[in-house]
Amino acid sequence: MPNRLIPDFDYEAALMECAAGRRPALEAIYRQEGPRLLGVAQRLLRDRAWAEDIVHDAFVRIWNHAGSFDASRGSARGWIYSITRNLALNALRDTSRETGVDDDAAAALDIRDSMEAWRDTRDAFDWRASAGRIGPCLEQLEPVRRNCVLHAYVEGLSHSEIAQRLGAPLGTVKAWIKRSLQALKECLA
Repeated sequence: MPNRLIPDFDYEAALMECAAGRRPALEAIYRQEGPRLLGVAQRLLRDRAWAEDIVHDAFVRIWNHAGSFDASRGSARGWIYSITRNLALNALRDTSRETGVDDDAAAALDIRDSMEAWRDTRDAFDWRASAGRIGPCLEQLEPVRRNCVLHAYVEGLSHSEIAQRLGAPLGTVKAWIKRSLQALKECLA
């Protein structure tokens, strides 16, 4: 099973095929995204076996709910990743297992992984051109706040690293990111 992306894979068509009960479409999604979804779950859960269970559950949910996918609310690939991330985050919240992931870290991983999913086979200029609805929303943010969000969720920098890079207080950077994420959420709603 190759571990490379098929650049022109049609996620939306695959979900429509799943909704129609065609199992090869689910297999194609698994071949396309399974290893990366496992990586997302494993980064959140820090336990491979648990992550494998979450990815299994995610594919069951994708199969059972493919008909509920709504392209007007986002990309099919994003929807697939959201299912996996949400299941992993719910598993963290619902168990008494001790992990080193707090809400800020989980949110950072969630958004960073979404951004990586959009640009993993494209260069930065192509990503910006194809960012869809998020691009105009990002442009509405003040440049320093937009840069904080991009540093955190595209480059994967911690809040401390961003504060150091910008020469700004840590609390200010955290507030900028929190307010910017809220503004992005409202813009995308």
